[in-house]
Amino acid sequence: MARVPSSLVAATGLVGGYGVARWTKKRPLGGVALAAAGAVAAREWERKAGKKAAAALSGAYVMAFAGSHPLAKKVGAWPSVFAVAGVVAAASWAVADRRGE
Repeated sequence: MARVPSSLVAATGLVGGYGVARWTKKRPLGGVALAAAGAVAAREWERKAGKKAAAALSGAYVMAFAGSHPLAKKVGAWPSVFAVAGVVAAASWAVADRRGE
């Protein structure tokens, strides 16, 4: 069975976590979605690129979540979420996914 690229999992976690929180009006539920996708992505990052890369990408994932909040005040919520998701997806692809495992 083909694996889903970790870059897609990470981007989906950021976008999906925000979407769940917004549409359910339950921020903790969005946090669960965000954390679950982050855990799956981290496991794949470690498998594909090693512990150091997984730690760095996990840090980028958390920083993207945190950074989306002040960015949203400048560009809007959805554009901010899509922007940080794109950055994390690109970093994930460059570090872990482009090898095609």
